[in-house]
Formats: sequence, C-alpha cells, structure tokens
Amino acid sequence: MATSAVARETILSLRRKIARIEGTLAERFDAPPAPDVAAVPAAADGVILRQAGLAAKSRLSAGLRTGVARLDAALGGGLPEAALTEIHGPDARDAGAAAGFAMALAGLARKCHAGAPILWIGTGEAFREGGFPYAPGLLAFCGLAPGDLLVSDVQKPADALWVAEEAARLSGLCAVFLEIRGNPHRLDLTATRRLHRRAQIAGHPVFLLRQSAAPEPTAAPLRLVVSAAPATPRATVAGPLAGSVGHPAFSVGIDKSRFALAGQFIVEWNPHDLSFQERGSENPDSMVPLSQRGADPAPAAGSVLAFRSGERQAAARLQPSREQHPVHRRPRRAG
Repeated sequence: MATSAVARETILSLRRKIARIEGTLAERFDAPPAPDVAAVPAAADGVILRQAGLAAKSRLSAGLRTGVARLDAALGGGLPEAALTEIHGPDARDAGAAAGFAMALAGLARKCHAGAPILWIGTGEAFREGGFPYAPGLLAFCGLAPGDLLVSDVQKPADALWVAEEAARLSGLCAVFLEIRGNPHRLDLTATRRLHRRAQIAGHPVFLLRQSAAPEPTAAPLRLVVSAAPATPRATVAGPLAGSVGHPAFSVGIDKSRFALAGQFIVEWNPHDLSFQERGSENPDSMVPLSQRGADPAPAAGSVLAFRSGERQAAARLQPSREQHPVHRRPRRAG
C-alpha cells in the first residue's frame, strides 16, 4: 500500500511539472455533488479542474464548434475557445488549404463574437508563399467584412511573435491568427507557452498557422494537420452538375490533443451557411470521375522485349550455364 501511494505521488508530481511547463491545469477530479461547489460550473465532460487547490471550469472543454458532429465529439465539444491551437500545412502546396481552413474558423469565431475584430499576423515570407488575405473574397467566403479583419505584415518571425503576444492579451479581439513558415528557433516551447497563457487570460482563441513546418513540442493543447481534399460537383435541383466544382473540402487530422484520440476527417465548408459539414454518403463522388473507355481506346499492347529477337538470342548464348558455374548448385549458407 505504501509503495502504491509513493508511486501515485510521484506520477502526480510529474504531471504537475509537465502542466507547469505547458501552462495547463494539472489535476482532474470527479465533480462532487456537495453544495459548496454547486456554484462552480462543471465542465462539459462532467468533471471540474483544480488549480492551486481551487475548483474552476475547464476553459478547454467548451470550445468553438465546427458543426461537424463527429469532429466536435472527438475534440470534446469543439476547438478550444481560450487556448492556443496549431494548424499545420505539412507541405508548401498545403499552405492555401491550411489558410482557407483557418479563414473558415475566423468566420465561425466572428459569428460567435459579433462586434470584435480579428487580427491576422504573418511574416512576408508566409504571405509570399500562401497569399495575402483578400478582403472581397473573404466577405463571400466566410462573411468577414473588410473592417472585421486586421492584418499585420511583418518581416521577421521575432516581430510576428511580439505582435501576437501583445495581441493575445487584448480582450477586445475576437481571435488572433499567427501565420509562420518553417520552424524558426524563436518559436519554441517558451514562446508558445506565453501565447497559450495569454489566450487563457483574455478568453479568446489564438491560432498558430504553420506552413511547411515539422512537428515540434509546443504548449498548444491541440494540433490539427490540414490539407486539400477533392471537391464534389456542385449540387443542383437535377442532381450533381458534372464537371463543376462544389464547396471547398479539407482533410483535417487530429495530430495532437490532450483530450481526444487521433483521427482523420474530410469536411466541406459551406460559405452560404457559414458552417462545416462532413463528407458523407450524400456526396460519394469526387470532382474528377474515373476514367472510362472513350471513342478511341488505346490499342492492345503487344509483346514487350528488352532486346530485339536476334540480340536476345545472342545474349542468351553469352550467359554461363549451370555446368560452367557449379557454385550455383551448392546450397547457400544461412547467416
């Protein structure tokens, strides 16, 4: 019994140290039915969190809902509303898809917090690779008016981090997006811990959008990997319109989460309803149909030889026979 108690205390001590480094709460307890904690709102999963011995609501449980039931359930209710969230575009070709997914989240955040603007911070290198936010297009894509989006274009990652840290503490913003390319050395565990902590205090989400970056330790409780997915044909009254392009689609993977298991989802963004929907049986066909036999099919392939007939026979005569190489008949030694 004593050994079990010592092991449990050691594990709790390690959890506290990890939580102190990552800027998260260390302990989870079942919500007691006592009257003295009735005033403390329980988290969505029926537990409360304790920090410094005081009960507090988990700000990571109640989050920004995407509208996709399975994805929200996997995330424990949605994306963290007051925390740092990473959105990774694995390759350079995924920069546009990751930015488009982030812009859709910006539209959802703006719909939940009307009246507060959104700040988008990026380096010149990231904007040159992924593109600069286009105000008329954002209004049609995610419902953001030109006055709803503030853009900060800086040249160095250090300056972008400074702007993001100062903006993360402002409660007058709806959300903060930081777009960084690669793995700059200043974007380390300490910098992300400050971003995460200030997002918790201000009560709004901070999204770290990373282009062509390798996964590395950060204080973000959630990391999503986003890439482009094939779009479906545009839906009409008569059915799918062949050869057309429908709503933009994204492949979203849960790469790291403290409250969810890893998973992969294909979601579509509806710019008219400002909502996501999961790719289901109602959209089974991809934008590019399977190849079919046309009017002029390719001729049947004949026999393919590495040598012409005469050369092949001459090459066969030059090959040594088994009698000339008796070593071929000996069994091969094992090892």
